[in-house]
Amino acid sequence: MKYETPLLEGILLKRYKRFLADVKLSDTGKTVLVHVPNTGSMLGVKDPGSFCRISISKNLKRKIPYTLEMVRTKEGAWVGVNTSITNTLVAEAFELKTIKHWKKFDKISREVKISDDSRLDIVLSNKNKKCFIEVKNVSMAYPPSAVFPDAVTKRGQKHLLELAKLVKKGHLAEIFFVVQREDCVDFRPCDEIDAEYGKLLRLVSKAGVKIQCWTCKVTPEGIWLSHSLPINLDDSRVLTSRN
Repeated sequence: MKYETPLLEGILLKRYKRFLADVKLSDTGKTVLVHVPNTGSMLGVKDPGSFCRISISKNLKRKIPYTLEMVRTKEGAWVGVNTSITNTLVAEAFELKTIKHWKKFDKISREVKISDDSRLDIVLSNKNKKCFIEVKNVSMAYPPSAVFPDAVTKRGQKHLLELAKLVKKGHLAEIFFVVQREDCVDFRPCDEIDAEYGKLLRLVSKAGVKIQCWTCKVTPEGIWLSHSLPINLDDSRVLTSRN
């Protein structure tokens, strides 16, 4: 996915009210109000003083034209924090036939209602089969591992159970983690933050829910899925926080 306009560089001054941030632009020194399209805690990528990159919308009707796209960690890795593009990255990978076992499907549907109160991000289908996919954005890492979630997520736990129910009914189901950073070599559940999510992820994996994790190429010009990461579900490790 290419950005419509070149990204502007700046310094993240503070994030507040979840969806807002103040950024000091590097070229002018001006402080601007920026939209933060991320519902997570952004642990490790919200520190005041961090270098960041923002986009500016061509839509003149937008109240806040600036959007926070990337933040640089203290270790120097650029991390994509715009979760509104995550599903688009996965859909783009489907259209480009990046993921081999998806090539048997010829149709993609997004934001599909599966019950009165639940939707899943993507459904792939052909004339014989459907594959239900829930996509999760990953911005946090305990290097060298990408980890999810960065906050307790009851909604995420619910999605795992729904995927397991679909498998039980005879469908294919996947949980797809998108890592918007390049400094990770594998993926694991973040048991330190949400032990229940880690427990459920291991259970649904055994029940037939496929787990995928792909890292992204992150550049000032664009961002796209790069390659898959190994999944580490070993729960015998002694987990220690490194942030």
